[in-house]
Amino acid sequence: MTTATQAPSTAPAAAPPSPAAQPSAPAPALPSLTGLRWMAAVLVFGLHVHNFRYFGGTGGRLMTWGFEAGASGVSFFFILSGFVLMWSARPGDRAPRFWWRRVARIYPVHLVTVVLALVMAFTLPRQPRPTLPQGLADVFLVHSWWRPWWQTLDPVSWSLACEAFFYAAFPLLALVLRRLGGRGATALAALSVLAVLALAWTDSHHWWDQPISSFPAARLPEFVLGAATARLVLLGRWRGPGLEASLALAVIGYFLVPQVTDDYAATACTLMGFAVLIPAAAQADLRGLPSLWRRRGLVRLGELSFAFYMVHLLVLRAGTHLLGTRPRFDLLTGTAAALVAFTVSLGLSWLLYEGVEGPARRLLLRLPARRRAAA
Repeated sequence: MTTATQAPSTAPAAAPPSPAAQPSAPAPALPSLTGLRWMAAVLVFGLHVHNFRYFGGTGGRLMTWGFEAGASGVSFFFILSGFVLMWSARPGDRAPRFWWRRVARIYPVHLVTVVLALVMAFTLPRQPRPTLPQGLADVFLVHSWWRPWWQTLDPVSWSLACEAFFYAAFPLLALVLRRLGGRGATALAALSVLAVLALAWTDSHHWWDQPISSFPAARLPEFVLGAATARLVLLGRWRGPGLEASLALAVIGYFLVPQVTDDYAATACTLMGFAVLIPAAAQADLRGLPSLWRRRGLVRLGELSFAFYMVHLLVLRAGTHLLGTRPRFDLLTGTAAALVAFTVSLGLSWLLYEGVEGPARRLLLRLPARRRAAA
């Protein structure tokens, strides 16, 4: 998960010159993308509340209708990650420096949630306890490459293992995209879409021995698609629909997901909607067009979204010791329980962001500068 901006900003009244034409200037901030991150995190939270069966009866049916497709929020994160990294890529940046910045961005919160998950595993009853190989694979973010390990410790970290693979590949991807013009970037985006559709078809026809929805290589096309669309925006060659039409397309795709039974095949339903929504939101920021997602409160929540995403499932797991497993409450009681879990998760995400994510990132990013200064 990546961030498009660190603080709310006001978009200019007119579209600025393309950053591709100003290689020495930093890319403009895109606060709407940060606001959209929060909405994707809420979809994942809603899916997990649904899976823990907080609601029975009418409430359960409403949760199924609204959040059964919540896993698509992870696909949004993958596409957004490619877009933001390509948008903010620094000319002449060396791969080790890029990788270190990504470590500084995600690893502190990841390690804290690993410790929290370990404490829960060895102090709370009925919690799965990882083996040493499983734990090490999780710590080093390689556990999604082998299905028996993919949800050890903090289960949502499987997507971080995918992101780690994307980060490893990004310097080469950025090099290729910088050599491509508008037609080449469009062709790469089209190939990425075709790759997702082909993988969805093979998965639904059981060509694979295991589900591929958490397999990093299978999720790479979504990341590449995001990077290719960012390149088109940088070149001033993006010709997608506006923000309202893009959002409508994304919502339609989201509600098509329940019609698809297989996990990875659901990605094909939301792919196009997300792929046009992200650059449309970026264009709205660049051109000063109205954007709900640029509001200060949403941007602030978007800044907390990574920590929220990483901690919320641990909160829901711990809650089973108070609420029981699959409690199936009535609508009012279930709503109250979900709000408590949401509030606790949000409070912990604020503590993680202010006490771990931000300070640790600043500390880690200062270390290379100190070494260079000493040299």
